[in-house]
Amino acid sequence: MKDIFRSFIMAFSMFSVIPMPQIQWKKENMKYMLAWMPLVGVCAGALQAGWLYVCGALSFGPLLFAAGLVLLPLILTGGIHMDGFMDTVDALSSHASVEKKREILKDPNTGAFAVIYCVCYIVLSIALCAEVPRTPASVLMLGLHQVSARALGAFASVCFPSSSNTGLQHTFRDAAAKRVAVLLIIWEAACALGMFFLSFTCAAACVIVFFLSALYLYRMSSKEFGGMSGDLAGYIITLSELLMLICYVTAEKMAV
Repeated sequence: MKDIFRSFIMAFSMFSVIPMPQIQWKKENMKYMLAWMPLVGVCAGALQAGWLYVCGALSFGPLLFAAGLVLLPLILTGGIHMDGFMDTVDALSSHASVEKKREILKDPNTGAFAVIYCVCYIVLSIALCAEVPRTPASVLMLGLHQVSARALGAFASVCFPSSSNTGLQHTFRDAAAKRVAVLLIIWEAACALGMFFLSFTCAAACVIVFFLSALYLYRMSSKEFGGMSGDLAGYIITLSELLMLICYVTAEKMAV
């Protein structure tokens, strides 16, 4: 029980800006750390739901509503997943060797492609969220996206081959208890059920995105980087959120 509680604290310390007690950085405290990562997505969804209420109470327009839906989860996580996304697109855009791409992932400097893709991502996300109906059901769907994307990133970190024997992703993978993968599958199944309850069409599209994203990440990480890393986990979390948002908005428009 202590391991589970300490893993919870470490997960929120690592993947959010929510203040947490100091926990010693050691293997036994990380056993269930990745299993708790989707719960950060629950918190992100709660922030989005709160923002819906604030926008309704203050009569904010659709653009401000959309900006809040995109930026609040980003602020909650301290940009850790976006950082992985930016590093990864920078490396992929280099078209260099596997070794060089790994070096780019570790480079603390931000490349031009990273900035370009980040700006495009945020602009597109805000534009899409401006099309989201301002209803509790719609915001709940977006919250489920947050949870599902993190479960995918955590699952890949645990189950996909690592690119090296060092780094945070390898540390988390090495420390993870064997049942963590099962717990993450349960998270995903719960998200899928929730989505199907809200909208069958949107849920089906999002489930397809999940499987295609997992397949793409498995092949891309192996071919381009020689395996998974923490940056690639952040990349797929960020990318799958956008893809599920695109599917949701498209499905909603087609249903009208």
